[in-house]
Amino acid sequence: MVNIYCVNTGTTCSFPEGTTLMDMLPSFDFERPYPILSAKVNNVSQGLKYRAFNSRQVEFLDYTTYAGRSVYCRSLCFLLCKAARDVFPESKIVLRRPISKGYFCAFDKGDGSEISQKDVDRIVSRMKELVNADLPFKRHEVRVEEAIELFHDLGYHDKVKLLQTSGDVYVNYYTLDDAADYYYDALLASTGYLKVWELSIYREGMLLRVPDRHKPEELAPFIEQPKTFEVFSENLKWNKIMGLDNVGDVNLACQRGEASDLIKIAEALQEKKIVQIAEEIEHRVNQDDPVRLVLITGPSSSGKSTFCKRLSIQLKACGLHPISFSTDDYFVNRLDTPLLPDGSFDFDNFDTVDHEYLQNDVLKLLNGETVEVPEYNFVTGLREFNGKKLRLEKGMVLLVEGIHALNPRLTDRVPESYKYRIFINTITSISLDDHNCIPTSDNRLLRRIVRDFNKGAFTARESIMHWPNVRRSEVQWIYPYQECADVLFNSSYIVEFPVVRPHAERILMTVPKNCPEYGEVHRLMKFLGYFAPVSDKDVPATSLLRSFIGGSSL
Repeated sequence: MVNIYCVNTGTTCSFPEGTTLMDMLPSFDFERPYPILSAKVNNVSQGLKYRAFNSRQVEFLDYTTYAGRSVYCRSLCFLLCKAARDVFPESKIVLRRPISKGYFCAFDKGDGSEISQKDVDRIVSRMKELVNADLPFKRHEVRVEEAIELFHDLGYHDKVKLLQTSGDVYVNYYTLDDAADYYYDALLASTGYLKVWELSIYREGMLLRVPDRHKPEELAPFIEQPKTFEVFSENLKWNKIMGLDNVGDVNLACQRGEASDLIKIAEALQEKKIVQIAEEIEHRVNQDDPVRLVLITGPSSSGKSTFCKRLSIQLKACGLHPISFSTDDYFVNRLDTPLLPDGSFDFDNFDTVDHEYLQNDVLKLLNGETVEVPEYNFVTGLREFNGKKLRLEKGMVLLVEGIHALNPRLTDRVPESYKYRIFINTITSISLDDHNCIPTSDNRLLRRIVRDFNKGAFTARESIMHWPNVRRSEVQWIYPYQECADVLFNSSYIVEFPVVRPHAERILMTVPKNCPEYGEVHRLMKFLGYFAPVSDKDVPATSLLRSFIGGSSL
């Protein structure tokens, strides 16, 4: 017998060795507003078919948890891939990235014709048949060589390259009926769990919509993101030009000794974009109704501060004289900071910034007055005045950087024609293979973990613990204004994970296995392990990455 401690109930039950989590579930009585999809076993995400042969701690999860959503969405992707192959045997489907509260999918029917609504309807019909049949997702553990041979025979060359460069001895793959596929983490027990989804034509492909994270019985609301999609398409074009479509491609390029060139190309592409933005601002500044205020925002660890400094350099090269400050310097004193429901400080709340004071200073600067701007002391939690004075004269432009810079309330008394808005984020991320997307927020989470640890601000465990609140605040306060920007800047690049891996792994290993945050550590370590590590020696001191891994000259 094995003893299973259930976190949901705080009780322990005994079961025969080899009992599945699914069979254990009825023995634990707790409120289940939504179906249980997966579990954390000793803080590591597992499917409900996991068999316990030793005593374990188990926490059952539904769709409202990050791990539960991930299991659901991976399984839904497999369902789509299986149905598409059933309807169009020669087709190829590539899940490109999360967008508009769903997944954008490129689809090639295999006959050269464009996808039609009738085609999508046929795929949807087949998906519903598979859901109604409640077919099991089966996991198979085999030697890597066996998996490579299987996917080679199926024509899944993206998976072959991934597994060839993974360095693993054994690997898990999954089957659904007669279809085989590879997913880097657990799936649902069966297709019958996949009740809420929608598939529709979207731009040149399809959009697979998923449930709302707060109301899993409903679809997440569709949000049109044309500017985000444009940046994604531009990045995809460059990846294709460089022949880098997935992790396997990147690993093989690094093994050929091309890592240094990839870093230089990635940096050159970012610098080219910054130059284009600077030139656009120069053009707008020299119009009859000139731009005078550049607002720069983005979520945590997107690279706002370094971007602002690099943009300032390029604006100077255009003959302009930028002055700048951060919205962080206008934080209210710590004791006046809004609170979260648990009583802790809500540092990402809009009212954390004294926006009335900030806007008054902006208006004074725009009127040609001299302003002494504050500097926030993060140690004492107090706003200080240390003699930093600014004055906006002819040929100058004011840059304001911070997470709330694009919130309309921050500058609602400033004429719209004066403003140029920039949104910076890790908008794209490399895919593991055609059917496995890496969340774009993982770039930022790893950056934050490495930076905060190296600066002595937070341990890796603390950074992971705070991350859900950070993400919730971003959804509330930052992302609603992303598509309002004049330009979006993508701060991620193709070799970011290989470069960050050596820095992140040693820090992640400091998190003990007996804490809840270890589940996220296990996930991050697992997908970092797919990337061949790359030295950061060729990353320039002006790189956005340097502000996180260290060695920045800015």
